[in-house]
Amino acid sequence: MPYDPERDPLLEIKDLCLSYFTRAGEIPAVFDFSLTLKPGESVGLVGESGCGKSTVALGIMRYMGHNGGIVGGKIIFKGRDMADLSEEELRSLRGSEISMIYQEPMAALNPSLTIGSQLMEVPMIHEGVSAEEARKRSVQMLADVKLPDAERVMDAYPHQISGGQQQRVVIAMALLSNPSLLLLDEPTTALDVTVEAGIVELIAELSRKYNSSLLYISHNLGLMLEVCDRIGVMYSGEVVEEGNIDSIFTWPKHPYTHGLFGCIPLPYADKNSRPLVAIEGQLPLPHERPPGCNFGPRCQFFKGGLCDASVLAIEEVTTDDDDDHRVRCARWNEIDPAEVIAVGIEKESVEIGETVLEVDAMQKYYEVRDTSIGALVSGEGVKYVKANETISFSARRGETVGIVGESGCGKSTFAKVLMGLETATDGEVRLEGKNIGNMPVKSRSPEQLGSLQMVFQNPNDTLNPSHTIGGQIGRVIKKFGVESDPQKIMERVVELLDIVKLPRDFIIRKPRQLSGGQKQRVGIARAFAGNPAMVIADEPISALDVSVAAAVTELLMDIQREHKTTLLFISHDLSAVRYLADRVVVMYLGKIMERGTTDEVFAPPYHPYTEALLSAVPIADPEINKRHIVLEGNLPSVMNPPKGCPFSTRCHRHLGDICDNEPPPEQIDRDRHIIACHIPLDELRAVEPVISVPSAVEKDRTRLTKMARANKMAAEAAAAELVAMEARARAAAAEAAAAEAAVDATNPGAE
Repeated sequence: MPYDPERDPLLEIKDLCLSYFTRAGEIPAVFDFSLTLKPGESVGLVGESGCGKSTVALGIMRYMGHNGGIVGGKIIFKGRDMADLSEEELRSLRGSEISMIYQEPMAALNPSLTIGSQLMEVPMIHEGVSAEEARKRSVQMLADVKLPDAERVMDAYPHQISGGQQQRVVIAMALLSNPSLLLLDEPTTALDVTVEAGIVELIAELSRKYNSSLLYISHNLGLMLEVCDRIGVMYSGEVVEEGNIDSIFTWPKHPYTHGLFGCIPLPYADKNSRPLVAIEGQLPLPHERPPGCNFGPRCQFFKGGLCDASVLAIEEVTTDDDDDHRVRCARWNEIDPAEVIAVGIEKESVEIGETVLEVDAMQKYYEVRDTSIGALVSGEGVKYVKANETISFSARRGETVGIVGESGCGKSTFAKVLMGLETATDGEVRLEGKNIGNMPVKSRSPEQLGSLQMVFQNPNDTLNPSHTIGGQIGRVIKKFGVESDPQKIMERVVELLDIVKLPRDFIIRKPRQLSGGQKQRVGIARAFAGNPAMVIADEPISALDVSVAAAVTELLMDIQREHKTTLLFISHDLSAVRYLADRVVVMYLGKIMERGTTDEVFAPPYHPYTEALLSAVPIADPEINKRHIVLEGNLPSVMNPPKGCPFSTRCHRHLGDICDNEPPPEQIDRDRHIIACHIPLDELRAVEPVISVPSAVEKDRTRLTKMARANKMAAEAAAAELVAMEARARAAAAEAAAAEAAVDATNPGAE
């Protein structure tokens, strides 16, 4: 029968098995995977790295390379089996009917071709339109994805636009031929929360406009809640739980799903009273999967003889009002829901001590020279990029200060000045009373270098691939004079590996033998090797899985509690900052818009920019209400910033000329809570909170109601099963009696 979009699913995957073939043999990457996607529907796949999410997307595209392919099951797209399509048919399908948006836009863009030439080839190749028509459609699509000055972007090369703009170009390219199916593989992981919010809304808007179906791949459960109709939770190559978004988020059944939720810092989480609980252990390698349940070795509810007895099939959840919920667990109906929700052991708060860091009116300017004749004649040949403008705040011993803001706001520039990689143009940066703002790293003493260390976002760029882990940590210990005796250095390295919860035999391993989370732990061990007074953590968890991020987060907190270290946490993830930080500094275009304690900054009154940042944070809890604010436009040029308030060009509470022409005053709400804004504090106090968190009483009432409902349903299901068992027993007895009567009838003289 021909495909009917009104009746048939757009994509139907049945019992799909995908494998890669290596010299060591077949590596099963995905197995027993089934999915139905209707036209215009949005489905999400979540799980840790290595669970098979991206492999599913590549399998749908039939783009697994020479050593990978389908070994079982079917992928039916618009009524056609993808395995039956020729290479020519697949080429015509990719980019026109099925498009994919990758996590890293620069991996999808050719750096040697202009944006326009790369966009125009999509309709020219797939639809045969003229170059003029292709350019017209490309310009319109760039406008649809909210890129300003589309004509200029068309003539630009990828490196000449920002990361967020590159991602929008990739989205425009994917949508140019109005695809029926759009695959999104972590499309917003490396983006600012404000850019992420804009792109997510943009994709949803364009999906409605072109009636495209979406398959989202992410480890961000908060994002899934906002964009998906249904969700599948993957673990080690298989779906362990699936259902509609409300059912999964309201009352998940699989212990792994609960474990993922326990790793997320929700707004009501507290780092001391309710710390995050990371999932113990690691994802098994494909050739090391255990018998029975793959999650068994990491599951606190594992039961030998049951969970490892046989391959588990996915089954319908019978204790839920909604029929669209399935789970792959032998004990999901036996486990007490209250026990599944992991709550960390309460920990002591760090005692805040004396001031360690004082930043006083610090400025960092970069000189840019225009050597053109016109600029030299006019005397305007020198301009300044004001990366940091009059930065002032302090940090105390044992305190965590979060620095938040979009890319380009000056966070990393400040970190470079602090580390001595750059020197301040003006002002002072005093570390334990000593001004280090004008001291480059080469002028600092070993004691000063050792007292200030950094944990970087990408450990791959900071670990030497040719040196062992023990050698790299030991070098820091010796360099900063902590120990000089080789035996004591080795003992200190072992102690640090124990602190960051890594096996001791990692001393002899090279970085290539470690996972991303393990490398980040090595980076933390190295940062604390010199007994620093302060550690700067620059986006240390943004690229990690939620389970690994939770482990790294708790590790940082534990080490800080033990050593009373001051932590400067730089991030655009306000959920993590809300959980970790004692105080928060909000930066925009090189200036501080707001600073104060975490509770003060995350509640009214707040700066309109802080308000927008909070609104952009995905929250993985359907009970939490959040106001919707999406920032329009991009950061202004640092070469030509606004004359008045730097946020005036994007502010949703813009007052008029005063915002455009006059720098905002610093208004003091409380002792250390300062907001740089023209709007009077009384008006800012009257602003409705962005995030409304239910009270503890309300949450407990909801939780108990759900538990009672689940237990009642479980009892009803058990009673129904008992009735069914009795009915089957009666039927079996009746069948046996009938068989005996039939035997008697055929042998009347048997007695």
